[in-house]
Amino acid sequence: MRLPWVVVLLSFAGALQAQSPLSSRYQLFGGYSLLSNSINGVSGSQQPLINGYEFAFAIPPWHDLRFKMNFIQYRGTNLGAPEHPYFVLAGGQYGRNFGKESAFVEALAGIGNVNADWGANKTIGDTASFSAILGGGVDTPLSRHFAFRIQGDYQYAYFEQAASRNVNGAPTYVAGLPSNFGRFASGIVWRF
Repeated sequence: MRLPWVVVLLSFAGALQAQSPLSSRYQLFGGYSLLSNSINGVSGSQQPLINGYEFAFAIPPWHDLRFKMNFIQYRGTNLGAPEHPYFVLAGGQYGRNFGKESAFVEALAGIGNVNADWGANKTIGDTASFSAILGGGVDTPLSRHFAFRIQGDYQYAYFEQAASRNVNGAPTYVAGLPSNFGRFASGIVWRF
């Protein structure tokens, strides 16, 4: 007796999902990410962190605005030091559909973390930083549930590195470390 009801409920749920527009679904993004400069990239030693990945999750929108969570990690080497920063951010994403494509802008804030020996020649530096992202992108559908995403962002993150200590024992910091970065990401969005 229960089996027919289960079949009817599953059919009804499938029909509701089929009628909902793609923009009103959950989004799970995974892809490649590039940061424009290394964390220790002082003037004359700037090199992008090229090996990065990003995962993002966004809930269905309310009036075209959705809550989004991001995890981004990069791996690279600059000035003889390995750099493995990662960022955990959350915020809002506002999107609109234009034909089959959808465009969005986003504002996210959170924390960044990096390995302790990221400074030039593996010197010790701060391992935590506030981080923020402002940017946007475009999703192009590949199939009913998948889309290809390209996005570009401005990212702020500031990690300090102590160069030495002065006569009072207070640290003096390395000048010229970057805090403003350009960020590029591309990958696949699963809309469910």
